[in-house]
Amino acid sequence: MEKIEKTDLVKKSVITYRPVGIVHSEHKIQEDTPIQGIFNPSRGTVEVFEEFSEGLKDIDKFSHLILLYHFDRATGCEIVRKPFLDEEKERGIFSIRHFNRPNPIGFSIVDLYSVNGNILEIGAVDILDKTPVLDIKPYVYQFDNRSEVKNGWVDDSHVDEISDWNKTPKGLRRTERTNL
Repeated sequence: MEKIEKTDLVKKSVITYRPVGIVHSEHKIQEDTPIQGIFNPSRGTVEVFEEFSEGLKDIDKFSHLILLYHFDRATGCEIVRKPFLDEEKERGIFSIRHFNRPNPIGFSIVDLYSVNGNILEIGAVDILDKTPVLDIKPYVYQFDNRSEVKNGWVDDSHVDEISDWNKTPKGLRRTERTNL
């Protein structure tokens, strides 16, 4: 009985977060923003708000960061949709990384180039300009890397060719792809 009561309480709860910073990038339009930073050399910054800047102590010792952020320009929630990599078949939202999610939370692994006070210079940016940052975590290879990974439907989606294409949603729609 207690499990059902707890489940009901959790389902009805509202969780609120405050941004710890903001991303500054060259990406102003969703359609022109890379779908994954690993395929994109663009640079940007994270401005960490002053009240959280002490939390950056020792972050400069890491080469990569995990950014969790709010998709503040999401346009709704879609439980099933066609992903950018496969516009032929609908997928469940939890098997894709689209921004129109029940909770519009995004994450990116970015390169950390430098720390200047409360400003983080980053690379491999696939985040819209002025996106609120919810959290910053260090990427630790020993903890975050996995071997023998299954990539579901993505393995059949020409991911190896994305680096040769324009890696934005608009660019992917214009690319002729076969066997998707």
